[in-house]
Amino acid sequence: MSKIISADGTPIAYTRTGQGPAVILVDGALSHRAQGINTGLATALAGRFTVYTYDRRGRGESGDTAPFAPEREIEDLAALVAEAGRAHVYGTSSGAALALAAVDSGVPVERLALYEPPFIVDGTRPAIPDDYVRRLDELVATDRRADAIRYFFRTGVGLPGFVVGMMRLMPAWPKLKAVAHTLPYDVAFVAPYERGEPYPAAHWASVKVPTLVMDGGKSQAWIRNAAESLAGLLPNAEYRTLAGQTHIVKPAALAPVLEGFFR
Repeated sequence: MSKIISADGTPIAYTRTGQGPAVILVDGALSHRAQGINTGLATALAGRFTVYTYDRRGRGESGDTAPFAPEREIEDLAALVAEAGRAHVYGTSSGAALALAAVDSGVPVERLALYEPPFIVDGTRPAIPDDYVRRLDELVATDRRADAIRYFFRTGVGLPGFVVGMMRLMPAWPKLKAVAHTLPYDVAFVAPYERGEPYPAAHWASVKVPTLVMDGGKSQAWIRNAAESLAGLLPNAEYRTLAGQTHIVKPAALAPVLEGFFR
């Protein structure tokens, strides 16, 4: 484990493994280097790439300087790109939204791969309520971590109540609670695009690097529609569906696709 210092002085912990062109993996909500689907992906890619995984601020061994703003997470990723030099970036879920925002803001990457940013761009599922962000902020501010997680998964993600209820019985539940205070960080990147409306015209027009937007063949229609629409909006993007995959994509299915794209 190593650390870099972000623009606002926050230490960001990262791990580097493998050898070859640099690839940075960006986690989604409630994930970090010690837990999350990118852990297995890093192992799968390390044979051909130098893979960087990192703890987004407020998680794992990274710091968390107040006050938060989305720009701080973009600066964190920019610092890691600078550390790696020429790098490809892959983001999953809200991590895909962060990676997209970072490249849009001018963070220089070679190629960008995105898996199912959780945007809602049509009527195939309910949009988030108008008070969603405020309500989640209130739950976090009052340290109601379990309630914040439930609200995020039920209202933000749209999981059935019984599924969320079962999560409390899983061994990972205490680990989720430990990073629940960072949920507003993820929501900051996705909530503007969860209103059930098409993307703004010419949005992300500055994201001109080769971009691969992916979804899973067994994922729900709303998130697949968002991915396909995003690929059609970006200036230099292609769209691909991974057969048999869901939002929790398996490294064995994803790694060969990234290897071919990041070649």
